[in-house]
Amino acid sequence: MTPRLETVGMDALIVRLFDAIDEANMPWLTAADSALRAAFDAALIDLVPSYTTLLVQFDVARLSHGEARARILAALDGLEPASSQQGQHHVIPVWYDASVGPELSRIAERLGVDEQTVIDRHCARDYCVFALGFAPGYGFMGLVEEALATPRLKTPRQTVAAGSVGIADRQTAIYPLRSPGGWNILGRSAVTLFDRERDGYSLLRPGDRVRFEAVSRQAFIDQGGDPSPLEERQ
Repeated sequence: MTPRLETVGMDALIVRLFDAIDEANMPWLTAADSALRAAFDAALIDLVPSYTTLLVQFDVARLSHGEARARILAALDGLEPASSQQGQHHVIPVWYDASVGPELSRIAERLGVDEQTVIDRHCARDYCVFALGFAPGYGFMGLVEEALATPRLKTPRQTVAAGSVGIADRQTAIYPLRSPGGWNILGRSAVTLFDRERDGYSLLRPGDRVRFEAVSRQAFIDQGGDPSPLEERQ
């Protein structure tokens, strides 16, 4: 594997390790993340891993652009993938229902199955957390089985409720905050994804794995969830 470096600013470089999204990328990206953090140490301002790349932002008062490139190449020389068991495994309860997940019935109709089959299939696998972005604690996860893959809405909603669980193409995610959004919503979770009192703030981190677990409306409410229909939040 030969990393490619792309300049995105006087104080930032993108390290491209892959060209296509694949769960097999994650052990390499996790290892690269650790190696780069150690190599830059106090000169590191931010490091953001994604599906195929890592963004490295460094302190130009400590390092020149050329020195930063040299550190990256040296840190990744002879890189070995991290253990696939390094990330945490999360089981996240979800109340799947058309009142809070309007696209649940639409996806079921498209596939010619009932809603429970869609729920079962969405809960049937572990999803890798590839990256965080869009909103604090928002984890981009995948890969959803191809049959469930659904394009983003042509017109995004002005408001999506916090905890909404959705699908976009072969990705799945949970909205940590009330916000606009164009993903296909299947249900809602009461889990807190972003907490300033939590170490690292975010429940999910790149390299973690998530399994969704269907729960009843009452269980969702008991967990602190708000069952208000999504339409009331537009």
